[in-house]
Amino acid sequence: MLKHAIEDFFHFLQIERGLSDNTLQSYGRDLKHYMECIEKSRQKQAWEAVSRNDIMDFLYILKDEGKSSSTISRHVSAIRTFHQFLIREQIVTHDASLHIETPKKERKLPDVLSQNEVDRLLDIQKNTALAVRNKAMLELLYATGLRVTELITLKVSDLHLTMGFVQCLGKGSKERIVPLGDVAKSATENYLESSRQKLVKNNKQETALFVNQHGRPLSRQGFWKILKSLVQDAGINKTITPHTLRHSFATHLLENGADLRVVQEMLGHADISTTQIYTHVTKTRLKDMYKAYHPRA
Repeated sequence: MLKHAIEDFFHFLQIERGLSDNTLQSYGRDLKHYMECIEKSRQKQAWEAVSRNDIMDFLYILKDEGKSSSTISRHVSAIRTFHQFLIREQIVTHDASLHIETPKKERKLPDVLSQNEVDRLLDIQKNTALAVRNKAMLELLYATGLRVTELITLKVSDLHLTMGFVQCLGKGSKERIVPLGDVAKSATENYLESSRQKLVKNNKQETALFVNQHGRPLSRQGFWKILKSLVQDAGINKTITPHTLRHSFATHLLENGADLRVVQEMLGHADISTTQIYTHVTKTRLKDMYKAYHPRA
């Protein structure tokens, strides 16, 4: 009986909600585990008999298995959606998942580059069209803290170089304006004047600021390949992701005394608690520096 309800639930998700195969597979794994626990550990044969305590016991089992808080949160989400379906289909008369709290996700401190590593990464000496583009992209990323998606979707018209700022569309289609430093401004001007036209060639209709060697908008994958190559060239032995320059931007601003609210605004964070993670990063880095250089550390 337990299995039949889950089969009906998946039919509902696939046909009425139109969820992707990946999401359906994720729900499938999580709910299969949940159902097996209800059947074996709790000896329940009907969903009506399942209580909030049964769900809590299952979540404790996940914790004992060493599951991360993000994995447990995913299970909670699947269980909630399933129990809401049971109520809607009148299979049960009560929602056992009501008031089940989602565990707080563990916040992993982001990796950041030192100032020296940033200097090495941005020290691109080649003067080819692609090298000039790469220099402009990285200088602009580090100067503004833009997300990579925001960078590659920038249009030429989003630049306001005379006034020294860039306009971008962030998460939730929220528009924000970010100041542009002199070095990034100079690198971007150089790219526009000497290289972009060579890359777009005769495609004068192209509006994207940063384009690939074929004159089309750069993709996330394209940027990722470029970054990996530049990190290797700079001899940096760290795992660098496209987000690392954004993390470094925020951390270096706070280390040099910038106001947290200002950094929040520039990063486009809706909640300041998201920005506060960088204060932990700076404290960690200060401790590391203290231990490295103080004679009695």
